[in-house]
Amino acid sequence: MYVTIKLLIVVLIFVLRYVRSNNLRIDPLVDSNAGLIKGLRASDGDYSMFLGIPYAKVNESNPFGVSIPQEKFDKVYEAYNDSLMLCPHSSEMGIVGNINCLYLNVYVPNSASSQNRLPVMIWVHGGAFMTGSGKKSAFGPKFLVKQNIILVTINYRLGPYGFMCLDIPEVPGNQGMKDQLLALRWVKNNIEAFGGDVNKITLFGESAGAISVDLHLLSVHDNLFNKVIMQSGTALAATVLETPDKMAPIKIAEFLGFKTESVLEALNFLTLTDSTLIIAASTNLNMIFKPCVETEFSNVEPFILKPWINENTRKVRGMPILLGFNNKERWFEYATKQSEYFDNLNVIHDKLVQTFAFNESKLTEMENIIHHFYMGDSKMSIELRDKIGDFDSDYTYIHPIQRSIRQYIENVPENIFYYMFSYSGKRNYNKVTLNVTEEGAFHADEIGYLFDLSFLPEDNPEDLVIVEQMTTMWANFAKYSDPTPATSELLPVKWTPLTKDKWYYLNIDSKLAMGSRPLNERMAFWDLFYETNKKEQKGYEENL
Repeated sequence: MYVTIKLLIVVLIFVLRYVRSNNLRIDPLVDSNAGLIKGLRASDGDYSMFLGIPYAKVNESNPFGVSIPQEKFDKVYEAYNDSLMLCPHSSEMGIVGNINCLYLNVYVPNSASSQNRLPVMIWVHGGAFMTGSGKKSAFGPKFLVKQNIILVTINYRLGPYGFMCLDIPEVPGNQGMKDQLLALRWVKNNIEAFGGDVNKITLFGESAGAISVDLHLLSVHDNLFNKVIMQSGTALAATVLETPDKMAPIKIAEFLGFKTESVLEALNFLTLTDSTLIIAASTNLNMIFKPCVETEFSNVEPFILKPWINENTRKVRGMPILLGFNNKERWFEYATKQSEYFDNLNVIHDKLVQTFAFNESKLTEMENIIHHFYMGDSKMSIELRDKIGDFDSDYTYIHPIQRSIRQYIENVPENIFYYMFSYSGKRNYNKVTLNVTEEGAFHADEIGYLFDLSFLPEDNPEDLVIVEQMTTMWANFAKYSDPTPATSELLPVKWTPLTKDKWYYLNIDSKLAMGSRPLNERMAFWDLFYETNKKEQKGYEENL
């Protein structure tokens, strides 16, 4: 009898058609190591959706600490809804989310089965470690699953709940990264039941999501994935380096009316405080929470224990890597600003202070050198908006990516596929949001060509070609470790991996084109700058 039931479950795993008699729909049911999970048949493609699967629980007695793996379901879990997949954060809709937010979505093409295992792509969302979600409404799957891959999108805690680093066992730091780690372990342990290939798992993300991918490569843990894609970010991005505020709980508690000099007393107070108030307080206090280097404690599983500025990325040995940037990354910061904004703009000074430990005189000297390189002798003004955007793009994302590439090359990955996304269309996420029409691609603009976002139109044939090209190349990488295993009418250009001496890259625009050393003059300037000042970088350590 047991064998018969087991066989029936297996037969039903991916039944994705209507039973015509009585118009009855049979939803997909999966028998996983986590238990029985029932999903939904998608209405916009030939795939199933398993929405809002819990992979971990936040510890109610310490919501700022490490989460707890989800226990096995004792009955069928109905994965029909991902509305709880929203961790507390401040958004354009106000403060949203709840602390019980550790869920993931799994999207499975009809073709997946135990006889036809498909590659798996795990998406880590961006948002500066302060905002964002892996919900279907944020990252619709229909474009990618059409390419015969299984897509998993994950959630992780943000802001003070995910990245408070206090150097104490209760809150050692990187709780959000450890959430991601639990999600990766869940996928590794359960994805075979969905028809996934555990030997073809690609971890990919954008901005803070890409930085997260790189941090997993730098962590103390074994890889739970086989390939990586990093879009507009690595661990060397200037946005990551923040000195943890170890008094953060005391400051937040005081803002909310509870005064104490004890971090633990403040944490106890905040544990009983509504998450909306905590996010509001930390926002009002302009607090920033990021990944950090942890102190090691007994009986506490760490994530990162050493500074990563010049760390050896040994885990990339033999691993295929795809990464790149958008050609006008940080222009969005200045595109809609009025002239008075630029009158007192100190962006070069502020960026240098963020990542270098210069004394005051050297800081001024370096600031002047950079200003002259990008803007000559002209004062900051709205007329120099494009030059300011170029500086910010280069400093924050583009050159850090190139420095990371050098670290990877030293550790002999299988291949590195490098790109620059330059396309400007109606699905450029950030430009559409800002209602900006100039040419080029801002930060996050490529997302609309990988994911279905409801507010982006699908009526432009040229945009849909880019969608097809991007999703095909990304899926090819997941399948074959090569985004263009063969050229075709859709992909007429062979994407050549870079080498130590030849930094080939693919320019993704209306026409695909190979080039060498993108933005070469600007990058050469920063090569010299960092070589001259490398030991004054915050977090730099000799002889690692």
